[in-house]
Amino acid sequence: MAKKEYAYYPGCSSQKGSSGSNFMTSIGVMIEKLGIQLNEIPDWNCCGASIGYGEGGELPRLAINARNLALAEKHLPGKDMVSGCPACWLSSRETAERLHEFPHLMAETNEALKEAGLTLKGSVKARHMVEVLIEDIGFDAMKAPVVKPLNGLKIAGYVGCQTNRPFGIAGESFENPKYLDRMIEIVGAEAVKYDQKVTCCGGALAFSEPEKAQNQIRQIVESAYDHGAELIVTPCQLCQANVEIYQSEINKKHGTKLKMPVVYYSQLMTIAYGGSAKEAGLNGQLIRAEKLEGIAG
Repeated sequence: MAKKEYAYYPGCSSQKGSSGSNFMTSIGVMIEKLGIQLNEIPDWNCCGASIGYGEGGELPRLAINARNLALAEKHLPGKDMVSGCPACWLSSRETAERLHEFPHLMAETNEALKEAGLTLKGSVKARHMVEVLIEDIGFDAMKAPVVKPLNGLKIAGYVGCQTNRPFGIAGESFENPKYLDRMIEIVGAEAVKYDQKVTCCGGALAFSEPEKAQNQIRQIVESAYDHGAELIVTPCQLCQANVEIYQSEINKKHGTKLKMPVVYYSQLMTIAYGGSAKEAGLNGQLIRAEKLEGIAG
């Protein structure tokens, strides 16, 4: 059977040595088992999610995302542009939709792209990896390759705020999305009821107002404990980093003993599909997911 091919935009956080590099590691087995081929966009650039809404104005923010879309059109024509990072996806999706809606912005953006020898026609669709898994592959096909079901593992599905935007997964509730719970269940684990699944991790406040961000993280982790979870799973690189990294800081400040592993859905799927702990990138965790490592063997 021919593989489903996509133009792949990794984003900065998934590069080797970056905070989300274990996500990039973990998708290898997953996409192979699901018949997905990701073709990396040549010479892609940062989407500007962390600085794009600063003082630079709208056009520069649109132009740097439009460059990636234009590169996908040029080198991988006819293929959707897929990102594993919600921030990259939001930036790319917003750009594609605004340029489609406002011709004057498209004209100005193409004037800027002309300096790089590029032109954007607007034919590329920006999508998140989870959209592709659910809408193109489907839950039944995602379940089929499971050879090591994660039986007995209780997991809190933490969606976060970015992949839950109004133009996210088709047909999902914004207040209580179910797709991540279903992804947990198809690999054999138990998705615990969890009242913090769409709470923001405070990513934008981590440096400017750390107390506020860490208070949100504490609520997310403590709710997981309260509902019997043994680990948290998320589709978001920023959520994964924030919720894992700051547990130790919260413990120092408040005398708590938080030590909840935080992993990606792709790591669950890789282990369930027979991949090793190394192939799942579990050696990149700060808080080891020991039960998941045990299932991996």
